[in-house]
Amino acid sequence: MKGNRQLEFKEQVTGRFLKTVSAFANYDGGKIVFGIADDGTISPLESPEQAKLDIENMINDSISPQPDYSLSVTDGGRTVTLTVSPGEQKPYFCKGKAYRRNDTATVEADRLELRRLILAGQNLSFEELKAESQDLSFTALGAAMRKRPGIAGLTDDILKSIGLISPKYGFNKAAELLSDSNSYPGITAVRFGDTENTIRKRLTAEHISVISEIHEITDLFETFYVYEEIDGTVRKRVESIPLDAFREALANAVIHRTWDVAVETTVFMYDDRIVITSPGGLPPNLSKEEFLRGGISVPRNRILADILFRIGMIEKLGTGIRKIRSLYKNNEAQPVFDVMQNSISVTLPVTGHADMTDDERSVYSVLSRTNPLSTKEIAGLLPFGRSKVIVLLKKLVEKDIAVTEGSGRGTKYRLR
Repeated sequence: MKGNRQLEFKEQVTGRFLKTVSAFANYDGGKIVFGIADDGTISPLESPEQAKLDIENMINDSISPQPDYSLSVTDGGRTVTLTVSPGEQKPYFCKGKAYRRNDTATVEADRLELRRLILAGQNLSFEELKAESQDLSFTALGAAMRKRPGIAGLTDDILKSIGLISPKYGFNKAAELLSDSNSYPGITAVRFGDTENTIRKRLTAEHISVISEIHEITDLFETFYVYEEIDGTVRKRVESIPLDAFREALANAVIHRTWDVAVETTVFMYDDRIVITSPGGLPPNLSKEEFLRGGISVPRNRILADILFRIGMIEKLGTGIRKIRSLYKNNEAQPVFDVMQNSISVTLPVTGHADMTDDERSVYSVLSRTNPLSTKEIAGLLPFGRSKVIVLLKKLVEKDIAVTEGSGRGTKYRLR
């Protein structure tokens, strides 16, 4: 039996447990079991009822405000379990300091975490705070809203109705994020070559509306992962990674991230996958299991999420993971969702021939238009030398993507 982020064991009742009470009340709640040794075995308390009284008195004397908790005698009268609920009057201080859990350890909350706890205690989010600038314009948002039925332009009444203007102080930080110019960290996308030491393209979209940032990064995505194939007289669009899955993952990375840290959302693009990482772990009161299962949404930035939903940039809240998975339902390689304490990453694998490099895909594209073709004919349609084309064709044959016809100088290649 081992402790975890929401479970701690104490062999005896000493004041050292009080910091953990503060941490549990400030965040997701948890349990402390008294009468359990470090090795996980039961070390029976001499008097469970007296232990309950001591614990209660210590909490009442040391934790402010009063947390919501309960005490019960467990394990047949040998241990006492203290259950602490997530509090609504955050922050909860232990002797003047607020605490949080860091895996199985309890540590003091830093200034940033303390500020977040104060906002949570006031039932406020970062995006609801007053904007630093009240001189904002909304070209990208206006263009997107005008595509919706019944909206001809952005009036103050509309901006109020969608939550960007507070009657108390004017524009809020959500409005800044959607405005044409702001000071917030944006999105950095990097397209790697054969290794991470080779960068083929880097793009940072920042200090503009998050709507424009998403569009710029999506345009870059289409450059590398969308191409055309010709089947007879029919030209068809091929997405080596589903565009809708990428859009959903990118937009969700923006709306669920923390905006009070100067860290960019990152999009790392490889031959066989894309990894999108957003700062900030899960919002409070949402477990990893609930997040991965989908269907439940606790958006960290509710105003921003609602507006991106209104303009069609995301699906209904809580359906993003389900949609991404549905787009990969017939693919061997599946998306991977990594949830960490301070970040969330989504890995989208290339579909179909996932192991093709960009150069191999160029040859593949030529063969998709007309085949069979000789090495010389293929080289004449690509910016590669004949020797490189030979190497690429050999790899496509090894991967069972292309096959040869004939032999010697008459050898030609076609797709399988």
